[in-house]
Amino acid sequence: MWFVLIAVAVLIAVVVLGVVARRGLVVVRVSGVSMSPAYRPGDRVLVRRTGAVRRGQVVVFESTRPSGWGTGPPAPPWAIKRVTALPGDPVPTDVAEAVAARPGECVPEGALVVVGDGTSSADSRVYGYLPADRVLGVVVRRLSPGPSGPSGVP
Repeated sequence: MWFVLIAVAVLIAVVVLGVVARRGLVVVRVSGVSMSPAYRPGDRVLVRRTGAVRRGQVVVFESTRPSGWGTGPPAPPWAIKRVTALPGDPVPTDVAEAVAARPGECVPEGALVVVGDGTSSADSRVYGYLPADRVLGVVVRRLSPGPSGPSGVP
């Protein structure tokens, strides 16, 4: 009889751990080249849901087409970029024009500056601040390389 109780306890523990992990972690597939070479199209990344973000971390956030961008293919539901400035940090000079900031201004509360690693990236240099409440979480690690492999060459 005791082995049944142990089996039930183990099963409950596995289910609880699964629920906790699923609520705290999510897998996202990278599309686009804006984060190359760190992350390439087709890479799958493990994202930890969190509200706490540090400068230099790569975040996944809800993506919407900024106003004035016209029509075209729909934006993917998630975007991935590196955080380069937090609330209270000076506005980076390459972002100042997009946010209409004067020299010495700081990033406002509730906003982040995000920039892609690649040479082709629509990021805060184009669309301005990212509202911090749109962040899904922080990339923990790459799970698998994209279809072209780790070097990016087919």
